[in-house]
Formats: sequence, C-alpha cells, structure tokens
Amino acid sequence: MPPIKEQEAVSRLMAFLKEWDSGNKVVRKRIMKDFISFNKGKTGPELEQEFSQGSSLFLARLTTWLKLSYMFGTCLSEILQSISVFLSATCSNRYKVEFVEFGGILILLEILGIKLVKEQQKVEALKLLQTLAATGRKYKELVCESYGVRAVAECLAKARSEETQEQAQVLLETLAQGNPKYQTQVYKGLIALLPCASPKAQQLALQALRPVQMIVTEAHPSIVDPLLAVLRTMHLEIQNEALQLIKYLMCTEVRPALLKGLVALLRPSRKESSKVRPQILDDPNVAQMTESLPVFIQQAAAAKAIGMLARESTELCHELIQLRVIHNLLFAMGNQDHMESQRQASLAVEYFVLSFPVVEDQVTKAIGENLFQMLLDNADGLYMKIDNIQADILRSNQVNIPGVKEVTE
Repeated sequence: MPPIKEQEAVSRLMAFLKEWDSGNKVVRKRIMKDFISFNKGKTGPELEQEFSQGSSLFLARLTTWLKLSYMFGTCLSEILQSISVFLSATCSNRYKVEFVEFGGILILLEILGIKLVKEQQKVEALKLLQTLAATGRKYKELVCESYGVRAVAECLAKARSEETQEQAQVLLETLAQGNPKYQTQVYKGLIALLPCASPKAQQLALQALRPVQMIVTEAHPSIVDPLLAVLRTMHLEIQNEALQLIKYLMCTEVRPALLKGLVALLRPSRKESSKVRPQILDDPNVAQMTESLPVFIQQAAAAKAIGMLARESTELCHELIQLRVIHNLLFAMGNQDHMESQRQASLAVEYFVLSFPVVEDQVTKAIGENLFQMLLDNADGLYMKIDNIQADILRSNQVNIPGVKEVTE
C-alpha cells in the first residue's frame, strides 16, 4: 500500500477507535450493528485489511466492554455477535488466542449462569464456546478447566428455551470429542442431568449419552440407577431414548446391573405400589393420577425393555431367565391397576413361552391351561380379559424354571 493510502487507512482506524472510545451506549450499539452487517463472514486477513492491521484493537475494546457490562446485559447481544465475527472468521486463530488470554472463556461461562441474561444471549455465548471448542483439544481443555462442563450442564438443566438447551447439548458433545483428559467428566455430567426436572433436558442428555458412551467406552456404574429412574417418565419420547440407551449398554460392563434392575422393577414394593393421594387434594371432576402411577409406568417400561432385549439375543434371554424374569413378568401381568404393565408383560411372556419349551411347560403349570391359552390367543389384549381371580393367580405364581435358583420373596 502506498504511504499516502496507508496513512489515510490508519487515520480512518484512529477516527473509528476514537468514536468508539468517546461514544455512549447508543453510539457503540450503532457501531457494532454496522460492523456485524459489513463484516460477517469475512476471513481473518480481510478483517485485518478492513482495520489496517489494527483489528485486534477493536476486538480488545469489545472484550473489555463485555467484561465490564455482561452482568448488566448492556448491549450484550451486539457485543457477543461482534466478537463472533472475529472468532468465527477463517484463519482467526490469533483472535481466539487474544480473546482467551483476556479471560473470555470464563466470562462466557458466567453468562450462562446469570438469571437476568436473556435466553437468546445465552445461545450466543454457547455458540462462541462451540466455536472455540471446535478449534481443537487445547481450547476444549481450557473450557473444561474453567469448570465449563458443570456450567454448561446446569445451563441445559435450567434453561427456559429449547434452543438454549439444544446448543448446550451440542457444546457438551463437542467437549467430549477428541478430549481424552476430560471426556469422562463430560460423561458424568450428562449422567447427572438424568434426574433433572426438565423433560427436554432429560431427553437431550439421553441423546448425548449414546455417542459420548461410545467415546468413553467403559460404562460407569453410576449410570444404572438414574437411567432406570427415567423410565418413570410420562413422556414417551424420553422413555424411548432411555430404552435405546439401555439396549446399547448391553455390550458394556453395566449389563448385569441393568438386567437385574429391570427385573426388579417388574415387582415394585408394596409401599410404592399402594401410595394414595389424600382425597382432599382430589377434584371429583378431573381424572386422578395416583402417586403409584409413576411406579406402574416404570413397571410397564421395564417389561417393554425386557421384551426388546429378549428379542436381541438368546444369551440375554438366558441371563434374564436366571434372574427369575418369568416369575416377575407374570406378577406384572396381574397388575389390574395399570393396563400397559399387563400388556407389555404379556407380550414379553409370550415371546419367552414361544422361544423356550421349558418356559412354556412351567408357565402352563403355574397359571393353568385356561389362562395360558388366553395368553397364546391374544397376548396384546390379554389385559382386557383377566378377572380378579386370574390376576391373583398371576401375582402369586410359583413358576419354577429348572436350573433357576429360588429366591425368598
């Protein structure tokens, strides 16, 4: 560049920076909007040319104002979008280094936890963290070292918008990929989300756990109880995600614990299955949901999971039979308080009966010819035909599969 043009470019840069430094909130907001409009999508070299090799001076001002004002939300959207222009530019590693050295990662993570910050602003912060994390392992480790996994997981659990939750999920998955030092931390963070109150957060955590489990390979025992507890949900899409994760975990170390847990859920304790709401809380004009309903939903889901797993392999069938699954499935078939439990248990028993002659013989002896024939004729609709006496027979069945140890009830 000729000396005269170079001098003119430097003068424009100095005038631009002076306007920023002396401008109030309105002026700065206009400057940022113009900057975003004219420079979004430009490469690092193009930004340098635009600012006469002084683009870092503007980035430093943006980062400084972010640090001073993020707790109050002053022009926060515009600041984050302006910084995104720098960090998302091709060949922008220098900008990323400068932003991180100024404490940018910590600021973005703190934004996620501030209640007064708008959801869309949290989305912008999450996208910036995604941009940094996607750059490489070094940046992923920096985010994790700044307690990023906890901050992002809490954001996913408490966010008020689905977009925020979805972006948090994307970031957690990104942090687990190519980050051996912290991948287990991300994995455990997702497990910790399973009991949270937000159904959407539960669903996203379950969706993320499958690919992250593939990365971690070794399943942690702490996943068993919260995963089985998710089966109590009334949201079918969440239950389906849980069932798919259970299916995948059958090739991991927690398989025995999961199978044992599923079989146990078929026979809930009397205390859990007999909970009743105080009548004073009931509206006679509205259909009531007893406190035991989540337990019965979990029972039905466990029966469904067992039927699904049994169809996967003969080996799994034998393991389940050794856990006295037939005895507990028959018990679930006798649950007249929840038709779906009866239906799913009937379908599972039907599969075992048709697949293993020894099971067929013992089930016939335990429940009688009439009830057994009803099962074979219409397992899917058996719950509609079972009377009180037959339900009692199912619940008190003494089915005894040869080779399976008796367990004292």
